[in-house]
Parts: sequence; structure tokens; C-alpha cells
Amino acid sequence: MEYRKIMDEENNEGSSGDIESLRGKAQSGVLSNVAALGGISGGKSQWKRKSMVTLALTILTSSQAILIVWSKRAGKYEYSVTTANFLVETLKCALSLAALAKIWNNEGVTEDNRLSTTLEEVIVYPIPAVLYLIKNLLQYYIFAYVDAPGYQILKNLNIISTGVLYRIILKKRLSEIQWAAFILLCAGCTTAQLNSHSDHVLQTPLQGWVMAIVMALLSGFAGVYTEAIIKKRPQRNINVQNFYLYVFGMIFNAVAIVIQDFDEVANKGFFHGYSFITVLMIVNHALSGIAVSMVMKYADNIVKVYSTSVAMCLTAIISVFLFGFHLSLAFFLGTIVVSVSVYLHSIGKAQR
Repeated sequence: MEYRKIMDEENNEGSSGDIESLRGKAQSGVLSNVAALGGISGGKSQWKRKSMVTLALTILTSSQAILIVWSKRAGKYEYSVTTANFLVETLKCALSLAALAKIWNNEGVTEDNRLSTTLEEVIVYPIPAVLYLIKNLLQYYIFAYVDAPGYQILKNLNIISTGVLYRIILKKRLSEIQWAAFILLCAGCTTAQLNSHSDHVLQTPLQGWVMAIVMALLSGFAGVYTEAIIKKRPQRNINVQNFYLYVFGMIFNAVAIVIQDFDEVANKGFFHGYSFITVLMIVNHALSGIAVSMVMKYADNIVKVYSTSVAMCLTAIISVFLFGFHLSLAFFLGTIVVSVSVYLHSIGKAQR
């Protein structure tokens, strides 16, 4: 999610634009005294909160692809994917407003957290909103070519695209460990897709690889562009910035509904084909980004790496029982290689 990339880079780069970090520095003396008084009780509370956040992120990440595949009927989506994507953006927008309402109640309305804005500020949000729209819609169609475990593996390609784009656009240096992790990640993704039961070398056809690479590029560019927006006005509350991003996401998804599914929605209804699984999928997509941001606030990047690795394994295991997925040795070894590469990328970022 967009919030994930922003918070991830902000935390690891130690950017002065991190609003929470600035606030934390101003109150560091008070917080240190409170921590000292908290003693063992505070440590237990922090461990419990960290564990809950880790568990939540792992469950949300591992169930994301499974819910999309599970929402199909006879291999097809009976509901309109554009309406589902619209509802995801709507829910995220509502959650951002709820967070802002809490801030307004506690701190009052300030220059940094008010919703009133200027054209100059909001005119930059349509670009990442369009990129995320295309990427999120491709997320549904890619399952015509890959299974849920394969998707969990291939979506890690966005680590490469994001890293390279950070280097090109934001001029951020990548460590040698990170470059090695990129190569290892490519090897792991390829290994996991090796097919020993067919004439085809790889399980995923060319169309699936192309869509995965396009999704990775879209996700990476949108994340880098969004961070540039955030850093342009670092004092602006992140929930306000997310709110405008999601509003444009809703607008463009509404346009997509009109262009792609207008007749179906008009004749059958907006919620035609929806099931309980579809609703769970929508909620999952909306909460995933929030869970990652909570990891960055209450835990650390290693937790995100751990959750990603465990999610790949859980998705594969659950898919064996739900969809008859064949857990091959190649997939198992590829998953290990991808997990190691994600870990190396994480520690490489910390050592820059």
C-alpha cells in the first residue's frame, strides 16, 4: 500500500519530514522518564502490542491473495472488480477521516491537519491515484495466469522496482547488500515458478510475468511519487494527504466503473455477485495498509520482513487445502530464497 512505502522509507532513512519523529524528539525527555518508570510492565505491554501488530499484518498479508481467488465462482468474478476497488478506496478514505476526527478531538484543528487546501496542493494527487488504480485492477486479472502462492512470491518484485526508482528519481544510494538482494530475489521468484510436471519450464506463463512486472513498476513509481509529495509538505498530517489520495482514487474508480461495467452495474445493481468472501476481501485490502503503518509505528522493519515471509508460506499451505495447490520442492526453495532476499534488503537498508 501507498502508506506502507512512505512510512517504510521515512523510518529507515531517518527523514526529518516524519511528523511523528519530530514530535517524538520534542518530547524525548518526558518519554524517557515515562519509560524508566514503566519498567517491566511497559516492556510487557510493548511486546504484547508488537506481537498483535505482527499477527495482524501476517494474517492480512497471507489472506489477501487467497480471498481474491476465493471470491471467484467457476473461475470468474461474478461481481464487478471496479466496484470492489471503489469500495476499498471509500473505506480507506473513511478510515483516514476517522483518524483525523480523533486528532481534531484531541489536538484541535490546526494548519497542518485541516482539510481545507489549495489547488496547488491537491493537483499532484491524481497521478499516483491513477497508477494505483491500474495496479489494483491488474491485481484481479493476474489470477487468470497465476495462483495465490505464486502471486505472493511475484509481488515481491515491487521491492526491486521501488529500490531502483528511489535511486533514479530521489537519488537515494542503494547498498551493495541491497543490490545483491535484488539479484537473489529474481532468482528466488524464478525458482519458485519452475515446473517439473509440464513441458513449460515455468508455471506462470509470459502474460503473468508481464502483468507482475507492470504491477511492480506501477507500485514502485506510485510509491516514490507519493513520497515526493509527502516530503514537499512534511509538516502536513499524513491522514490529510492520504485522504486526498483516496478521494482521487474514488473518483478514478468511479470513472472506471462507468467505462468498464456501466451496463452491468445499471442492469444488475452495484452489489451484484457480492458474497461474504467479497466483503472480507474489500475489508482486507483497506486494512492491510493501516496494519503496515502500525508496524512502522509500534514495531520495526524486521517485523514486516517476518510477516512477508510467513505470509508466503501460509498462503501456500492454505492453498493446498482450498485450491489443491501442489507444493513442490522448487516452490519451497524459491520461497526460502525470496525470504532471505527480503531480509537482506532490509538489513542492507539499515546499514547504509
